[in-house]
Amino acid sequence: MSEAEVLYSDVKFTRERGNTGTASSPAETTYSEVRISKTQPSTGLPADSQQQPVSNGRSKFPSERVALGVVSVLLAAAVIALGLISHKNMELSQSRDAVAKNLTDLFKEPCQKRGGGWELHGGKCYYFSTDRLSWELSRNLCKEQHGDLVKIDSREEQTLLELKLREKMNQDEDKFWIGLTDSETEGTWLWADGSPLDTSLTFWSSGETKTEPEPDNWTGEDPDGEDCVRMGEKGRAPDLKCWFDKSCKEPQRCICEKEATAAHLKCV
Repeated sequence: MSEAEVLYSDVKFTRERGNTGTASSPAETTYSEVRISKTQPSTGLPADSQQQPVSNGRSKFPSERVALGVVSVLLAAAVIALGLISHKNMELSQSRDAVAKNLTDLFKEPCQKRGGGWELHGGKCYYFSTDRLSWELSRNLCKEQHGDLVKIDSREEQTLLELKLREKMNQDEDKFWIGLTDSETEGTWLWADGSPLDTSLTFWSSGETKTEPEPDNWTGEDPDGEDCVRMGEKGRAPDLKCWFDKSCKEPQRCICEKEATAAHLKCV
């Protein structure tokens, strides 16, 4: 409670004496002291609370400024970190692209330098021979260059080779050996590496120019029949179907194949 303001005042009261038949006597005087207190309005708060200095409301502002400063520093640090990470990722991406380009050039160069005969297509090196040899000698030619007669693994590869042979063939019979034969067991076609032919992925000629479709094992040229496969059509092959069985003894050009990998820096 706040300190009260106190006022003092003296009040005089006069009381006359009763008439007793005697000479009048002076009036009786009575003094009374009156104290009037004037108090300050109460705030309704306990005395202890009113006596505490009003400082709590002002003291919280410095702490808020400190917290805001800390948050700002953390945000700035996060932005810097993200910037560094982004820059590092960009450098790694550029480095990865450069390595990929170098590897591509590394694979491509040996194929192109092989006497002008090797060509890089789809990660493989292909060699289209100019010599005409039997199937067995053609395979030896490929092996001498650390390759083998081509094994066709997909329709895309057949499409590539069919298009390339149109450019390289001089006439209809200027066909190329591929690595497919049934010389071990008639009718059981195997690739040069010993793997069986996928019967869902074959491109035998439909026999439009012959009485029977391929393979027909014709014995007109060789009594032993036709146990090796050559391919190619000077004109466009219908549905890529340009495989023909032929006597393995007949001289033909050939297609050699080599994987263009880091283990084979030279297509030889």
